[in-house]
Amino acid sequence: MRAWSVVTPGPLAEHGLHLVEKPVPVPGEDELLVQVRACGVCRTDLHVSEGDLPVHRAGVTPGHEVVGVVAGAGAEATGFATGDRVGVAWLRRTDGTCGYCSRGAENLCPSSRYTGWDADGGYAEYTTVPAAFAHRLPDGVDDAALAPLLCAGIIGYRALRRAALPPGGRLGLYGFGGSAHLCAQLALAEGATVHVMTRGAAARQLALDLGAASAQDAYAMPPEPLDSAILFAPVGDLVPVALRSLDRGGTLSIAGIHLSDTPPLRYETDLFYEKQIRSVTSNTREDAREFLTLAARHGVHATTHTYPLTRADEALRDLKAGRFDGAAVLVNDL
Repeated sequence: MRAWSVVTPGPLAEHGLHLVEKPVPVPGEDELLVQVRACGVCRTDLHVSEGDLPVHRAGVTPGHEVVGVVAGAGAEATGFATGDRVGVAWLRRTDGTCGYCSRGAENLCPSSRYTGWDADGGYAEYTTVPAAFAHRLPDGVDDAALAPLLCAGIIGYRALRRAALPPGGRLGLYGFGGSAHLCAQLALAEGATVHVMTRGAAARQLALDLGAASAQDAYAMPPEPLDSAILFAPVGDLVPVALRSLDRGGTLSIAGIHLSDTPPLRYETDLFYEKQIRSVTSNTREDAREFLTLAARHGVHATTHTYPLTRADEALRDLKAGRFDGAAVLVNDL
């Protein structure tokens, strides 16, 4: 099969991905073989390709927002039949026995493994997934529209819950890409007032079109104090900016897997009055099930820009440059 490979991690303009020939993967005993139909483009793919996140597998194929169909299975894989449409997300496997898994925090499992980082992902004709970590997908939604929900949507959902937004609260979103624009829709459906701070004019317009109360530059103060904020942009300089926007007792949730260094925080202006910072680490399968259910109930939908899978490198360059609003999705043309 043909697949994209991170041969030499580094700046996309200098190294980037390489389209190579790889063997069709053989599913393990408990795994499904999935023929890829569509794969969302996540900022984590960019971090892996450029080396911000050190690769865990030499020549890894990125991609962890996969929509495909079951094309085969190992002898111990259950719950799916050939031809079933399935979703493959970031969390690929946990040990299921550690203290974190036992208390429902499998996202913190020290033995956790990830699609497109520890194992080849969806920038390819085929990928594999343990059957226990494959997701059933709702009917009536096309492949490209579903793909961003499988990471951008799920992580945005976990970040929203970690932000401890009170009912009817005031939520600030810093950065407004694939994850934030899905998170905003859910927050609005649940009765929140949403303010968006982001660099791109197109992203600000999308925020207003979706129902945000305001949209301004990333470093601007929102028009009212916030009960909660979520930092989606991987920019550490925005941490004190977001903290200063919070009302007393407010919570800042940091959604990304990678963040540039933060500047020093001043206790009196940034943290006093019981403000708090919470990080977000991956997600649980329960997060995924809850979000997919809520997304269907509230009509949460991705604003998508499709690229042929043969142009995955271009999609990542456009993501890095902020050339589109919403989310990019690769459609398999291999």
